[in-house]
Amino acid sequence: MDDWQPDWFRAFETIANEITHEVGHLFEAIGREISEATETLFQLSEEVADEVAEDMETTLVQIDQMIAPKLDQLDEQVGQWLDPVLQTLFGVGAVIDRSVEPVTHTVEPWLNQHPVCIGCRNYHGQEYNGNLLVCAMHPYGVEAGVETCPDKEPVSWNFPGFEWDDHWDDHNDRF
Repeated sequence: MDDWQPDWFRAFETIANEITHEVGHLFEAIGREISEATETLFQLSEEVADEVAEDMETTLVQIDQMIAPKLDQLDEQVGQWLDPVLQTLFGVGAVIDRSVEPVTHTVEPWLNQHPVCIGCRNYHGQEYNGNLLVCAMHPYGVEAGVETCPDKEPVSWNFPGFEWDDHWDDHNDRF
C-alpha cells in the first residue's frame, strides 16, 4: 500500500503537465486571436481614417467654394468703405501740411540761419545725412552777403478751400 503515493504524484504531475500544456496552447491561441484582432482593427482604423480624410477634404473644398465668393465680396465692400476713409485721412494730412506751410517757411529759415529764405515757398529745410538741403535752386542757401534771392517765391498764406481776401471782405463791414 505504500506504492500509492508515487503513483498519485505521477498522476498529479501528468495532470499538471497536461494542464500546463493545454493552458500554454490556450494562451498561444488567445495571443494569435488578439494579434489578428489587433491587425484587423488597425486595418479598419486606417481605412476609416482614409475615408474620413477624403470626406474631410471634400467637405473643406465645398466650404471653400461656398465661402470664397462671400469673402471676396466682403473684401470688396470693405475696400469700397475703407478707400474713401483712407483718402480722407491722407487728405487731412495734406491740408494740415499746406496749412502750416507758411509758418514752416517763415520760422524755419530764421532758425536755420537763412534769413533770405524767410517766406519763400521753395524753402525745404530738411537734413539728409547731416547736410541741410535749403532748397532745390540753392541747396546750401544763397551765398553769404546776398540779401535777396532771385528765385524767391512768396509763400501763400491762404488755407486750402479758404480764400482769405474774399472771407475778409465779406466780414470787413462788421468791424
